[in-house]
Amino acid sequence: MKYQAIRTSAWKANLQLPKLNLVLFTFGNVSVIDRALGVFAIKPSGVPYDELTIEKMVIVDLDGNTVDGDLRPSSDTLTHAVLYKHWTSIGSIVHTHSLYATAWAQTQRDIPIYGTTHADHTTVDIPCAPPMNDTMISGNYEYETGIQIINCMKEKGLSHEDVEMMLVGNHAPFTWGKTPEKAVYNSAVLENIAHMAYLTEQIEPKSARLKDALIKKHFERKHGPDSYYGQSS
Repeated sequence: MKYQAIRTSAWKANLQLPKLNLVLFTFGNVSVIDRALGVFAIKPSGVPYDELTIEKMVIVDLDGNTVDGDLRPSSDTLTHAVLYKHWTSIGSIVHTHSLYATAWAQTQRDIPIYGTTHADHTTVDIPCAPPMNDTMISGNYEYETGIQIINCMKEKGLSHEDVEMMLVGNHAPFTWGKTPEKAVYNSAVLENIAHMAYLTEQIEPKSARLKDALIKKHFERKHGPDSYYGQSS
């Protein structure tokens, strides 16, 4: 019973992915961590979303070892484990192969900040990590994917607390957040931003990046010290 809370939370979050059209078949996974227990719950590998139950969610430690559960955990488990180890403020991670975000990842390009919807969520281009080198690929691939994500954020001078989404070159998107609700929200937002950026470049290939004053205004009205979006608590 001590794992029931994160099992339930991870199960609910995973079920949101097909509802939001972020996954196809068994592509993707959500994990939720319990920092006090030093474990996280994650989707079992290769199990269709409509067959998921709370009991099928797998409990693993921060080295990716199964602690509780009868099924094999997601093949991406070590990537989640690496991120949880290094980024101690996050509570949940989402990985999908959503259509437009994955297409951008396959171009190895950051997603430019073209509009205010993007600026409502972050003030920078959505980063894309370069494809990993052959040595990393031939090594512990899923572990190295986590290192690839961390290194990209460091090299671009970005904080994982300020930018909660990114692309892995030639692979797919990862998002995270303090809660599973926020991590899933970030995944849906990333897909929407990727879709709009794609359409923007189809309409006008030479579209200009959003000007700094608008970036600042739209981000700060939602997240700044004098934010006024939404209702006061």
